[in-house]
Amino acid sequence: MTSRPFPGLARFDASGGPEAAALLREVCASRSWGAAVLAARPYGTLDALLAASDAATAGLTADDLAEAMAGHPPIGRPRPGDPVSAREQRGVRDGQREELLALNLAYQERHGHVFLICATGRTGEQMLAALEERIGNDPDTEREIVRTELAGINRVRLTRLFGGAAQEDPP
Repeated sequence: MTSRPFPGLARFDASGGPEAAALLREVCASRSWGAAVLAARPYGTLDALLAASDAATAGLTADDLAEAMAGHPPIGRPRPGDPVSAREQRGVRDGQREELLALNLAYQERHGHVFLICATGRTGEQMLAALEERIGNDPDTEREIVRTELAGINRVRLTRLFGGAAQEDPP
């Protein structure tokens, strides 16, 4: 990442609370995460914003994580009309969607929430392998993996939102 300022970040730092909160909801559905990131403004640099995002993600309770996960569609089934999830899940090929959805259902049955993974830059094969590996995790282990994946998703989305270059999705 970089410590140089981005024009979008300067506008975010200067924007009113409701406008800034709406931008953050595009990144993460957790109200606690959004409130923590909003409260620490101004940032001035992308690095400072990302560090605050990571700290806010680390402080999420189990309920906050559940709220954040509820904002994510299952891997293999981006929400219709949602360009963000479609772009992030671009590495999933049509032939992999059925297998991902079936494993996602099994995962949801076991863990009570969608399988969350930072899909940006990952292929469908990599996401399937991670799903197969994580489905058997105990709840505490899986919650911490979800927290790490959410932090990655938030970083990618914040970087895109405020003008930096995020890791590219696979073609």
